[in-house]
Amino acid sequence: MTRLVLQRVALGFLTIFLVSVLIFAGTEILPGNVATAVLGQSATPETVEAMRRSLGLHDPAVVRYLRWLGAFASGDPGTSLTTGRPVGADLWQRLQNTFFLAGVAAAIAVPLALVLGITTAIFRDTLYDRLANILALAAISLPEFFIGYLLILLFSVQMGWLPSLATVAPGMGLGERLATIALPVATLVLAVLAYMMRMTRTAVLDVMARPYVEMAVLKGVPPARLVLRHALPNALAPIIQVVAFNLAYLVVGVVLVEVVFVYPGIGQYLVDAVAKRDVTVVQACGLVFAATYVGLNVLADILVILANPRLRYAR
Repeated sequence: MTRLVLQRVALGFLTIFLVSVLIFAGTEILPGNVATAVLGQSATPETVEAMRRSLGLHDPAVVRYLRWLGAFASGDPGTSLTTGRPVGADLWQRLQNTFFLAGVAAAIAVPLALVLGITTAIFRDTLYDRLANILALAAISLPEFFIGYLLILLFSVQMGWLPSLATVAPGMGLGERLATIALPVATLVLAVLAYMMRMTRTAVLDVMARPYVEMAVLKGVPPARLVLRHALPNALAPIIQVVAFNLAYLVVGVVLVEVVFVYPGIGQYLVDAVAKRDVTVVQACGLVFAATYVGLNVLADILVILANPRLRYAR
């Protein structure tokens, strides 16, 4: 068990390292000059050259990559090229906002998806099951930004119940903050709820088709007990994986939602940095996204191993 966990963790660190290489290489091959993009087209050649030297752009790419990765690993993601502020302070504040938004959405979406998935498996082929699947397919078919604009049109423009912009400040109370982020939270919940519900339903029904469940049915076990006692424990592995995948999506895929609602999270921070060609911020945000995604998937692998003893032994 310890060996398997260490293998998953080591593979996670290896994946983050490879992603960091791709992030650095991707920012390096972008067309144009970083110094010119920051200083503007009216900058003199002398000023551009001075900035290139201050940024260390004359050093080989390998040297700059190792310097950047070492500084990031020590807790210093660098200095913003456009504002001159340390990236770490802004990144931490934005990351807290993103985690708060994703956490509230996950606290609503995950239990609701599990309940809907299990109940649709219990009452399969009923009107409730069909209606839930139709609504789930409709939600999956709509992109997040479209859902967000529909919610703004309905609850902000037409009814005036909720603010269209999710602008939060450090001094806001919990209730005020929750009311401010209600629409982006609803958008994220609708974006991930349907997929988790359908995967939970599929995993439970797959287990219910096995012989030992059929034997329990022949013994007269009630449907609710059949699902909760016999099928659900053996369906935990795929359910854990899909929940972890969607939790990672709530953090990594929140960029569009933050842009739609102008939410001061790491996604909005990344989009602003891309528009301003702030390479330092782009690299830091990209690596944080990658570490979050890989970390949640590694955690899911470990939980799946704990939930399914068969995975602990070689076949």
